[in-house]
Amino acid sequence: MKLYEFGPTRSIRARWILQELGVDFEAITVNLRAGGHRRPEFLEINPAGKVPALVDGGRVLTESAAIVLYLAEKYPEAGFLPSDIGQRAEMYRWTLFAVTELEQPLWRIARHTTLYPQAERLPGDVSIAQREFREMAAVLEHHMSARAFVVGERVSAADFVVAFTLDWADVAGLLGGFPQLKDYVQRMYARPRAPRHIRDLLAVP
Repeated sequence: MKLYEFGPTRSIRARWILQELGVDFEAITVNLRAGGHRRPEFLEINPAGKVPALVDGGRVLTESAAIVLYLAEKYPEAGFLPSDIGQRAEMYRWTLFAVTELEQPLWRIARHTTLYPQAERLPGDVSIAQREFREMAAVLEHHMSARAFVVGERVSAADFVVAFTLDWADVAGLLGGFPQLKDYVQRMYARPRAPRHIRDLLAVP
């Protein structure tokens, strides 16, 4: 397997489950700062020009959450995909909650604070996105009360997606007032095979 990735991006989700699985993979850096995602050789792999991308034999898969779910299903012996249909439904629920209700406001904040040219940034949308994130984070904060993991009594694919998303929120300064979520992020990133924090990867030149 080959993982096309770039440090402090959603590539972390794919790398995380690969590391937790302990499977061999080749990591290929696509330097976004140098425009590596726009090069023809990478666009052949992902025409959208985004990372991560996973190449597994003849299969090419993009979208970080899809990669996480695919790998959880490919290696069922790891137990990252609950066998109980009810728990599996909850895993899908919270995975999608992370990439829609939590990630989307974070992405809007990033675009309007650092990614867009100054003239295209909308400070008002940053305030709205911050409010929307906090409203949805409160839902997850309540859910995580007295829980170690998002679903059931052990780690699942959802945790790799959710923990990364909350780490992103922490970098954005949005986890204040959510002690359950902050503790959860700390526990997840303390796992022996956890990836590096976004903040640490942003410091890499």
